[in-house]
Parts: sequence; structure tokens; C-alpha cells
Amino acid sequence: MTTIWHLAHIAGFTMWVGGGLGAMFAGIRGRQEDRPAQAIIVRLLTAIHRLVMLPGILLTLASGVALSIPAARAGAPSSWLMLMQLAGVLAGILVLFVSIPSLARLTRIPPTGDSAPRFDSLRRRQSRAGMIAGMLGLLALIAGVLHKY
Repeated sequence: MTTIWHLAHIAGFTMWVGGGLGAMFAGIRGRQEDRPAQAIIVRLLTAIHRLVMLPGILLTLASGVALSIPAARAGAPSSWLMLMQLAGVLAGILVLFVSIPSLARLTRIPPTGDSAPRFDSLRRRQSRAGMIAGMLGLLALIAGVLHKY
């Protein structure tokens, strides 16, 4: 059963980080587009977050909990394992409670006209949250590797 949980954890993390990288490149490239095209970029980012990253986050967190229970019973967990768990949970919280809601609000705000400053503000907020979540995800990946080896 542990092998299935490991497979689920790796698959979820791959979806999460892969979607995050795709969203990052789409967001960076999207800034170079004209203002009306920004709405299309935001819809694309929303789809990536909801259809790829969200299932990956949920699968990663659920399998991580299932894998942590035996580790907690075995005694004192390693510092690398605890760092991986902390960084992963914080990254998941950022994406679930900052990035996804910000993108949902951005889809309802036109990028041009009087609402342009609000659009830009939310876009910066979502961008910062994604950058921090990405760094935490990378930290979780490195800590997980160092825990295993």
C-alpha cells in the first residue's frame, strides 16, 4: 500500500509543479501581450490552476498525510521530512487560498478601462503568491530528496 501512496504522491507533485511551471511561463509571456489579450491569459491561468494544479495539490496533500502516519509512529521524523511537509503545506495553502481565488476574481475584471488598476493589483498579488509557492515547492522537493538519501 505504501508503494501506491508514493506513486500518488509523486504523480500529484508532478501535476502540481508541472502546472505551476506552465502557469509561470504563460504568465511571463502574457505580460508582453496587449491589454485585451490579458483576459485570455488569465482564463488560461485559471484553467491550469483548476484542472491541473488543484487535483495535484489535493492528491499530494492526501498521500502525504497517508505517508506521514507511519513515519510519525516510527519515532522522531527527520528534519528533512519535517521541512518537506512544512514547505509543501505552506505552498498548498498559498495556491488554494491566494492564487486560485485571485484568479477567479481576475476572470471577472476587465483588464482595460477604469478597472485596470484593480486588475494589475490582483495580477501582482497572484504572481507573488505563485512565486513564493513555487519556491516552497522546490524547497519541499529538495528536502524530500535529502530525506530519502
